[in-house]
Amino acid sequence: MVRSWAVVALVVLISACQNETHPVFSPSPIPTPRTAPSAAILQPNDVPAGLERCTLSGSLDSYISAVEASDLKLAARWGAAWAEMRSDGARGGAISIFAADTSACSAELGATTSTKAMASVVIQFGDVAQAERAWQAGVFGYTPPAAAQLQAGMVRGAATGLGPSSFTYVRPSVRLACWRHSVYVALVVVSNSDQATFQAATASIDPRLN
Repeated sequence: MVRSWAVVALVVLISACQNETHPVFSPSPIPTPRTAPSAAILQPNDVPAGLERCTLSGSLDSYISAVEASDLKLAARWGAAWAEMRSDGARGGAISIFAADTSACSAELGATTSTKAMASVVIQFGDVAQAERAWQAGVFGYTPPAAAQLQAGMVRGAATGLGPSSFTYVRPSVRLACWRHSVYVALVVVSNSDQATFQAATASIDPRLN
């Protein structure tokens, strides 16, 4: 009996020494996946009552194809810009448009002067450097103004509340924000709505850009 207990004690001691010499490490946590552009854009619960989601909303590829039916020039311009961004590292993009009247659905973003509308675009790049270069170059014609080119209603940089790589442009009928956050570039265009609605839209999207 004494010998049996000695054997047990020896096994326990060896096991303890092995654990001390070769500690067991827990596996590293799996990184949180990036938010898909389709999940980062404005969603129905992000917009005020009275605005309906346009059927053109979806991937940028499907949006550009759908716009061809009503505005060939707009579709061609967006198609060329999107092809260039894809060649420069864009991995995916999505757009959502909400409007009080369907006439605003296929119009140039911000072009409607009487109908309430909200649009958002989110593009995901392969890395931060690619996203920053795209923001600097401008997305779909929305290019950040240089400091010497700032006009009334324009703000660039941290003062926008959207980080150093951002700019906003506020006019009576149109409010616009374009910014880079992590590997994303986001664009929000709000027509015929107040500042609170505009800020709520950008505040809905920005935390999703991980």
